[in-house]
Amino acid sequence: MSLIVQKFGGTSVADTSKIQAAARRATAMHQAGHQVVMVVSARGKKTDELVGLAAEITNHPTPREMDMLLSTGEQESVALMAMAIHKLGVEAISLTGSQIGVVTDSSHTKARIISISTERMKTALNEGKIVIAAGFQGRDKDWNITTLGRGGSDTTATALAAVLEADMCEIYTDVEGVFTTDPRVVPEAHQMDSISYDEMLELASLGAGVMHSRSIEFAKKYKVPLKVRPSFSDGEGTLIAAQPLEGAPVVTGVAFVRDEVRVSLTDIPDEPGIMSSIFARMAERKICLDMIVQDVGTGGLARVSFTVPQSDLAETLTAADEAIQAIGAGKIQHGTNLSKVSIVGSGMRNHYGVASRMFSILAEANINVGMITTSEIKVTVLVDRNQCDEAVRVIHNGFELDRLPSYAFASNAASATGGQAGESHPEMTDLEQEIVDQLSHMEDIVVSEVLFDQSQSRVTVRNLPDNPGICSRLFSVVAEGGVSVDMIVQNMGEDEQAHLSFTVPRTSLEKSLKLVQPLLSEWGDAELSHEAEIAKLSVVGIGLRSHTGVGQSMFSALAEAGVNIQMINTSETRISAVVALSDGEKAYQGLLEKFSLG
Repeated sequence: MSLIVQKFGGTSVADTSKIQAAARRATAMHQAGHQVVMVVSARGKKTDELVGLAAEITNHPTPREMDMLLSTGEQESVALMAMAIHKLGVEAISLTGSQIGVVTDSSHTKARIISISTERMKTALNEGKIVIAAGFQGRDKDWNITTLGRGGSDTTATALAAVLEADMCEIYTDVEGVFTTDPRVVPEAHQMDSISYDEMLELASLGAGVMHSRSIEFAKKYKVPLKVRPSFSDGEGTLIAAQPLEGAPVVTGVAFVRDEVRVSLTDIPDEPGIMSSIFARMAERKICLDMIVQDVGTGGLARVSFTVPQSDLAETLTAADEAIQAIGAGKIQHGTNLSKVSIVGSGMRNHYGVASRMFSILAEANINVGMITTSEIKVTVLVDRNQCDEAVRVIHNGFELDRLPSYAFASNAASATGGQAGESHPEMTDLEQEIVDQLSHMEDIVVSEVLFDQSQSRVTVRNLPDNPGICSRLFSVVAEGGVSVDMIVQNMGEDEQAHLSFTVPRTSLEKSLKLVQPLLSEWGDAELSHEAEIAKLSVVGIGLRSHTGVGQSMFSALAEAGVNIQMINTSETRISAVVALSDGEKAYQGLLEKFSLG
């Protein structure tokens, strides 16, 4: 008998009619012969209402009591859902996170799962009942109620699907599926039939609000097929599964985060241990840094910038000040009227010139680019907030995402091709043992490998005019010259000037310099430099950005090895650093030891 996990968000259970509709959907699945676990969020605006009530009492409620209060929203929903299912003639049982056995750490309001007990759920399922689980919540080792933070119900659903070896986890929401971008910004946005875990991880972390990145981390880690489906119709939605086959589109989506702020630490010593000191302070406060950019230092001084949600600015500035005090040097700057816009696509791995095309599209719309970071499947830029929507629109249209074709997957084949839940999964026996072995580490840092690349060179252009079109001009020339660019790092400029570095295959260095050199005459004070021999080290895994300690662990390992960092670039699945080639081997060994990879 197959097992399906169905998650219903707040808008899908906002009132009694929607609760009854969700109940009918679950009972239909149950009557078709499937075991069903429902994960239910608080109704509609219930959580906001509870937050408002707390604010009427005090401006500074303790995190523990906020968890106690907010958890009641899901308890209300699961009880009502059980009543609705009983009325339809099917047995059901509602369970809180604590009753299920979701054990978390004690980080109130943003707890992480340590383990989940399956015994009570399996007993109820084997008795023919629908299990209705309260999302978003658990309890710590001292039996205090905890909540999982933003996207917590999605996290609960995929975690339960993992430990129960579910055949499918269906996420019901108020949209048709995953779109190429937000249809409210681009009406021509196209619903995707399927998308890979990696693409969805990047899109979720970059602001695509359909799912939270932690839930996709679970799905990828434990190979759980996910489907985002509409709660208001019988639409098939979007399958999120393994890597796509060759031939996937180069770009599959455009994501944005409207309310982003940038914090820069300038004039800090360009020496080993500095990045470790900075990011240790951020990790202590559990601040999730997004775009992390360090360009090549000059005159013994370096500059590192990163973005955080606007709501985290005060806490981030406090941590940054602590870091500056500990280092004994440096200044703090920040900018607030900013948005982050990104393109994502697995097809980028096999194509060059994608970043150049994005920059050209923005330049034609007279949109200036602040910071730049890249990964294998993502290019992210920082723009003025008042140009965010226009940037999303022109990029979406420029890459013709309204005509995005469907494509197949290399694995999870039964689900991707429309197979029914419950078809055999021969790998499940091994997967079950793996999950049982790892239950106590469900949300631990997952670093799968450290990559060591000694084949690249670094090109740096300083004192570029901080104007629209500059990046487009530079990378168009490089792409047209047939040079494949890997890392691109642009830090925020000062005095209307920006500094930009990128890496290329060492065999293409001479060609790159010849392509870029003639451009300098167009840019006044611009200066070109390079380093022929560099080493690039990348820590690769799942959910690295949401695990605040990964960067700190990486940088502390390099500090302990006495290795100075020249450049930093980040994504949801990878943190990369460029160091001197002579430091490459000891840096590599230090990272392997730090992450216990042997």
